Amino acid sequence: MTEISAASIAARKRIKTDQPHTARIWNYWLGGKDNYAVDQAAGDQIRELHPGIGDYALADRLLLGRAVGHLAGDCGIRQFLDIGTGLPTADNTHEVAQRVAPESRIVYVDNDPIVLAHAKALLTSTPEGHTAYLDEDLRNVDAVLEQAAKTLDLGKPVALMLLGVVIFIEDDEEAYGIVRRLMDALPAGSHLVLTHTITRPDMPDVDSAVAFWNEHGTPKLTQRTPAAITRFFDGLDLLEPGVVSCNRWRPYDSKAELPAEVAMFGGVGRKS
Repeated sequence: MTEISAASIAARKRIKTDQPHTARIWNYWLGGKDNYAVDQAAGDQIRELHPGIGDYALADRLLLGRAVGHLAGDCGIRQFLDIGTGLPTADNTHEVAQRVAPESRIVYVDNDPIVLAHAKALLTSTPEGHTAYLDEDLRNVDAVLEQAAKTLDLGKPVALMLLGVVIFIEDDEEAYGIVRRLMDALPAGSHLVLTHTITRPDMPDVDSAVAFWNEHGTPKLTQRTPAAITRFFDGLDLLEPGVVSCNRWRPYDSKAELPAEVAMFGGVGRKS
C-alpha cells in the first residue's frame, strides 16, 4: 500500500534549475541522474577544494543501510520516520527495512520540491508493509508527528532518521530543541539515527568547501564539532562505537574502498 501527494506535479514547477542545490549535488556524487549541469559544475568545484568530499554522500548512505539493517534485524524496530529524505537512490530506508522485515512501515518527510517531485520512487512497498511521504518541514515538529501518526503507531518504538538534515538548522538551541521534541514524543525503545558534517582543525579544506557552498548554493549548511553532534544524543543510550566518522560506524562494506575518516559523523542512540 502506498500514498503520494498530488502536489508532486506542482512541485516540479517550483524547482530552480539555474542554481545548484544540495540534494541534487548529493545525488550527483552518488552517481544518480536527478541533477543538472549547474549541480555538476558546483559539485566538481567543491571536490577541487576538498577532493574527498564526494565520499561523504556514499559514507552517509552506507551508514543508513547498516543502521536500518541493525535496527530492523537486531532490535526488532518495525517503524521508521525518515526526515530529510533527500532524492531517492539505491537502498532507501524502506527497501533496507522491508528486506529484513516486510511488515515495516516507513514515513518519509521532506519539504524540498525536488524531492517531492521524485517521491513516487520512494513509495514502493511490500504488500505487508506501508510507505508514505509527507511534504513538511523538520521545524514543524507538531505537524510532522500528527501526520506521521496516520501511518505509524507512535505508541510503539520508532526509529527517527535524521541523516544530514539538522545541518540546515543554523541556531544550535533550535536544532537541539527540534531533535529533543521529536524524541520526547516517541516511546521507550525508540532510536535516533543522526549524521552531520563536522568542522575540525585538522580538516580546513572541509571548511573551505562548505564556505564555497554557502556562497553559491542553497540551502545553507551549518557545521558542528563532533562534541556538538554528540549532544544531540543527550539522554539516550549511545550504541557502540558512539558518534564517529560514518565509515567507522560498524563497517562491513570493505568493497566500498572509502577512507576510514570522513568529515560526516554519525551515531545511533536508544531511548530507555
